[in-house]
Amino acid sequence: MDKVERLISIIMILLKKEVVSATEFSELFNVSKRTILRDMETLSLANIPIYSIQGVNGGYGIMDEYKVDKRLLSSSDLENILTALGGLEQILLTGEVERTIKKIEAMVSPLSLRRSIQLSFYDWEGRSEMLETLKICQDSILKKRLVSFDYTDKDGVVTNRMVEPYALHFSESSWYLRGFCLHRQGYRTFKLSRIDHITVDERGFQPRDDWSEQGHEANYIPQLVMIKAWISPSIKDQIIERYGRKSIEEPGSGHFLGTLYVPQNPTGFQFLASFGTQLKVLEPTTYVEDFRNYLSQMMENYS
Repeated sequence: MDKVERLISIIMILLKKEVVSATEFSELFNVSKRTILRDMETLSLANIPIYSIQGVNGGYGIMDEYKVDKRLLSSSDLENILTALGGLEQILLTGEVERTIKKIEAMVSPLSLRRSIQLSFYDWEGRSEMLETLKICQDSILKKRLVSFDYTDKDGVVTNRMVEPYALHFSESSWYLRGFCLHRQGYRTFKLSRIDHITVDERGFQPRDDWSEQGHEANYIPQLVMIKAWISPSIKDQIIERYGRKSIEEPGSGHFLGTLYVPQNPTGFQFLASFGTQLKVLEPTTYVEDFRNYLSQMMENYS
């Protein structure tokens, strides 16, 4: 953490707490008490009304008038941030996110930390293995450095790529790197689990002018087709969570009729197959035929 980030963090903490000791600050930011003293002097010179209290229970505070005028986030806002970060921590598994959570928790009154929302994720082993790739990508994006890696496409073909990295994206249960591929001379999306032997190049790059014009979200959404399917009551809740209540009709036969939008590719077939005998695709007939062929090929593996 650089000095500017530390100063901002100090202000945010003092806006929520009455008095914080130099020892608490030095341990939180892993710096000396002398550094904290200089930080307080810097804030005072910047017209931030910092005051100090001597003694055993002493420390630093910020004038109440300033808190009233400058506080932008309520305890409820901060708890919402903590909830979001709590889920993100379990996805990313990084110490940096954990430290951010602890800083925000220091700003919230202990009495208000009874969060009403808890998020849980499977602690997949593969996610831990991918952490190093994730860190390298994030570091190269921040430093604007080229990255090279071997990439295996969906057909198993391996190619070496040199990429200007621009953004990381988490969708469903997978991480993606979005960047400009120098070999293909175009913007590409790379699934991190298909990246091997990634290294950061010595060369830097200047972000392209048209990067902000790219339809970032659209690149992660495959072409969808609308299907009709009979749905068992046992999976009704799963369909509602994904598609909403309007996607479900109840003809009165004990089953439900669902209108679903799914990719017309193996990803869509895998999704539908995950429901087993609790779902039956009815139309369009072309999709039914393609799905039947997919299931037949699956059964051949066990014949």
